Amino acid sequence: MDAASLARLIYTSTLWRSGLLAGHVRGACMKNLFQAATVKEVKERIALLRPDSERLWGTMSAPQAVAHCAAGLELALGDKTPPRMFVGRLIGWSVKPLALRNDEPMRRNSRTIKDLVVQDERDLRPERERLLGLIDRFAAAGPAGCTKHPHSFFGRLTPGEWAILTYKHLDHHLRQFGV
Repeated sequence: MDAASLARLIYTSTLWRSGLLAGHVRGACMKNLFQAATVKEVKERIALLRPDSERLWGTMSAPQAVAHCAAGLELALGDKTPPRMFVGRLIGWSVKPLALRNDEPMRRNSRTIKDLVVQDERDLRPERERLLGLIDRFAAAGPAGCTKHPHSFFGRLTPGEWAILTYKHLDHHLRQFGV
């Protein structure tokens, strides 16, 4: 048995029986960007951001965070297809069910995929418009619009998992600026 088969066997049997996949499987009741009410809530929160919104943690400004979130949606839509991270290949499969099991927010100061890092200054207005357009595109396309390309850290994601992860990512950065 090769390492990948062994990892799949451990992943499916141990995590399933331990209940860690319960929230993951019940993803339909978790907030996600396929739900119209959740999309509306996120867009209203994005509208509250100002160029000078004060961050509660991290280093990005509000315009940089909006650009960063847009890049995250581009991953989910397949517009960007970065390679898998080495550390993701090692532990991504075990972290994925923990990250997606319930509506608990993402942890502060989590590591960022290199392709999503925004270091240059950005103008909030065009970045917000771009992000809102990507949210609309993601929600309108539904599951068929999600990439089949694996996530850089977590690996293969179902459309439902992409919808949950994109919501959690947006929520994380909106909470970073108190909205």
